[in-house]
Amino acid sequence: MPHANPASLGSRRAWLQQAIRVGGAVSVLGCLFACGFELRKAPNLPFKTLYTNLPEASLFGQLLKRNLKSIGNLELISDVREIERADVILEMLQEVQEKVILSRTSTGTVREFTLRLRVRFRLRTRDGDELIPDTEIVQERDISFSETAALSKESEEQLLYRDMRSDLVQQLIRRLAAARLP
Repeated sequence: MPHANPASLGSRRAWLQQAIRVGGAVSVLGCLFACGFELRKAPNLPFKTLYTNLPEASLFGQLLKRNLKSIGNLELISDVREIERADVILEMLQEVQEKVILSRTSTGTVREFTLRLRVRFRLRTRDGDELIPDTEIVQERDISFSETAALSKESEEQLLYRDMRSDLVQQLIRRLAAARLP
């Protein structure tokens, strides 16, 4: 029996490993699609034009505007002189960023904070019919604190606030999509 060439054994083994990887990936994808898994699509809003009074300086407002503009079938109006063209009016009533002491050590130094972001809004037609009454949505995150790592904790805090803003924007857009015009 002739001896197998070591180079051909290596390439055959590599081919077999690659085939197993591809087969595994195809199996996983097949299971995901079979169970109904589907990537999130852009929301289908029940209106075509929306006026909002979002302040330019608000980080939440900037993110919400960017997300609303990315929805293909929606025209965003922010000039109050054009409010009559809007199907609906999104009124931002309040945006509050809070930092509350959650716990202290036995010596009284701060150990943990609760970071909170609150947004109040309502949605109405230009005729005044309320589609979404005055609503508050809140996001909270707990963060540990250390005097020795104050700068890194500040960066972590900003990252958590950015994450909360993103979550609140997505929640608000889902609520807008669930609103029904009269």
